[in-house]
Amino acid sequence: MLRHRLRSLRHQLPRQDGQSMIEFALLLPVLLTMLLGAFDVGRMYFSLIAIQNAAAEGALYAAIEPNCVDASECADPNNVEFRARSESPHGLIDLDRISIEVLPLDRSNLREGDSITVLVHYDYDILTPLISPLVEDGKLRLTARAVQNIIDLKE
Repeated sequence: MLRHRLRSLRHQLPRQDGQSMIEFALLLPVLLTMLLGAFDVGRMYFSLIAIQNAAAEGALYAAIEPNCVDASECADPNNVEFRARSESPHGLIDLDRISIEVLPLDRSNLREGDSITVLVHYDYDILTPLISPLVEDGKLRLTARAVQNIIDLKE
């Protein structure tokens, strides 16, 4: 008797066989975009931390050897550019898209105690499809800056 009542109640309710599947299909693009956006923000934060570490390492070496900025002045690994690039982890950071700038450009009148600045620029690729068209070429330019005082000016 109870079974008979349950069957009759089931036939009286409106059918909802595919409702959940349609709701899932409608929400899936939104959920995937949010997930990809969160993944993108995490990658961007990792990249920013990596280039900040690279700038700090370059500035520390520049404080010790301010006249050794690139391989044309001092051979690898004894220059600022090599030290900054080597600090960046390989894998998620593309070393070819890193550019390093040391300020002041004219280092002929430097004295001990003067500040020296290392800027590291990185072109970050955005993967999220709704954000990448809003940015020029789908890339963001991340910049890290580190400043140190010159410790030892070797003559």
